[in-house]
Amino acid sequence: MFVKIICGQMEVIPGRPDENYKKILEIISTAKEKQADILLLPEMCIPGYLIGDLWEQQTFLDDCQYYAEKIVEASQGICIMFGNVAFEKDKLNEDGRLRKYNAAFACQDGQIIGGYMDRSFVIKNSLPNYREFDDYRYFYSLQKLCAEEDAVVREALQPLEITIKGETIKVGLMICEDGWTENYHLNVPQTLADNGAEILFNLSCSPYSLGKNKKRNKLFSAQAKEAGVPLVYCNNVGIQNNGKNVFTYDGFSTAYNADGTLSTSAEMYEDTILECTWDTESGCFVGEGSIATLPQEPESIYKSLRYGTEKFLHQCGIKKMTIGLSGGIDSAITAAMYVDILGADNVLLINLPSVYNSETTKNIAYNLAKNLGANYAVIPISHSCEHTEEQLTSTPITNMASGSTFNLELSNIVKENIQARDRGARIIAASSAAFGGAFSCNSNKAEITVGYCTFYGDICGALAMIGDLWKHQVYALGRYMNEEIFKREVIPEEIFTIRPSAELASTQTVGTGGDPLIYEYHDYLLASFVENWHKTTPADILRWYKAGTLAQELGCSEEVIANAFPTPAEFIADLERWWKLFAGFSVAKRIQAPPIMSITKRAFGYDHREAQLTPYFSREYYKLKEELLK
Repeated sequence: MFVKIICGQMEVIPGRPDENYKKILEIISTAKEKQADILLLPEMCIPGYLIGDLWEQQTFLDDCQYYAEKIVEASQGICIMFGNVAFEKDKLNEDGRLRKYNAAFACQDGQIIGGYMDRSFVIKNSLPNYREFDDYRYFYSLQKLCAEEDAVVREALQPLEITIKGETIKVGLMICEDGWTENYHLNVPQTLADNGAEILFNLSCSPYSLGKNKKRNKLFSAQAKEAGVPLVYCNNVGIQNNGKNVFTYDGFSTAYNADGTLSTSAEMYEDTILECTWDTESGCFVGEGSIATLPQEPESIYKSLRYGTEKFLHQCGIKKMTIGLSGGIDSAITAAMYVDILGADNVLLINLPSVYNSETTKNIAYNLAKNLGANYAVIPISHSCEHTEEQLTSTPITNMASGSTFNLELSNIVKENIQARDRGARIIAASSAAFGGAFSCNSNKAEITVGYCTFYGDICGALAMIGDLWKHQVYALGRYMNEEIFKREVIPEEIFTIRPSAELASTQTVGTGGDPLIYEYHDYLLASFVENWHKTTPADILRWYKAGTLAQELGCSEEVIANAFPTPAEFIADLERWWKLFAGFSVAKRIQAPPIMSITKRAFGYDHREAQLTPYFSREYYKLKEELLK
């Protein structure tokens, strides 16, 4: 028998069950026109997934239930499987809140088809509780339900029986994380297959990150092969956020044959359908389906950032952007991306020089704005900053207890921060309001990691578009945009060759005294602190340094490390400097930073959760330090 299956790779709008329902009806109509037997829709396709404590609003839950019932009614002549929240009004969780499940429903000819544990729905067993996920806060797992009702999970995981063309087939229906079996003691897809499933369906709401699709392909291919049954993965597109992190959803819905081979996949970031025809006898899909090409860096970075930022701006109703244009690579990338998305007429670029800004960077800013064709202005800040400094140093401060007075003295770092705040909090913020839009945060991930940014200065704005990119990724993205997007030198070549500098003091110049970070090394060092699942510590760094394997462990050049730090003492001093900043006051800056467009395996925000603590060095660190400094 041949069974035609369609995946509805739809854009799910979080918090809008009404809009999602309208889209689902369109997909159902299309599936019926194409004479599909089975229609798959993504996890939580009615409510959205990352919606915060909106899950605690009963009227919202009631609406989700209402639209689910309407979808069941629309299932005449087709089998539909879709994700939604399910709840039981007569049950409470341990915290006293309403019992809710991350669930999947199957329906056909206007009727619900089976479920788990005498329910009318399938219950997600493996609830993710890491990175951006917080499922345990809101949902009850199948595992917990089985423990509560004295049942066995392996026995509860039964395939659904559906009738297609007069024949009964057994379908293993699972939800997203249930397919990520690497570290769970229970293998859900294998259990479903062991219990008789002839095909596996995975309904997902899986956010994009660099390298994730390749990993998923490898994992799901192995599952299909080991289980000996085909597997279809249905994912959504669009964006969702948890307040501090904005995630893109790339779709890439995929079908795998019973032998594990990839049969067909949908294009990334497209609101579309994926069709495949399953031969129940062979366990494979017939016909030659197209397979989407997975882009590599920096193309993958560009696609994700552009797609996510465009969706974010539309979601927020932002039609114009103002960017502080310094003449450096970070602001250049940000400016070019917003022009690419909004059009040059809707972008205002402002160069804000002080006495410390070089003619080089001022010329670069001008040439970039000209190349982009955007709105451009030069607003010097020297006089306003000098006025602020004069006010602060000349105004007497009175001790009201003793009656004595004193005057403030401004250090170099205070003067630097005055400039940053004058640019961001005063001119750029006011200009964006007058221009009629929002303004951007141009900070990259390396700067955010060590707090190389100013409160209410350059770390403010509506969105940190490149806040999840290391400096070397920013440079690569710039090259890519020139070569592949604009197909001309829009970002001036000089930007790629000058030494980056904040240009906030006489000691900071693009020629001699640039940024304190050696990005060819520090990008990789800091990434090990942030992105590794098992967090790298200073003790790990010293252990690798002593063993001569540091460059290999970090993925950087041995030559860079040797040239930057000729002696162990210099290496250790540098390590301690940045660790103290990373684990210390920089946390406060990250907490107050704008939302970040998240694309790496660990982004700051709700993905990389932090407490404000005192920097800690372990016993092993001090032992290794002593040995190296002998």
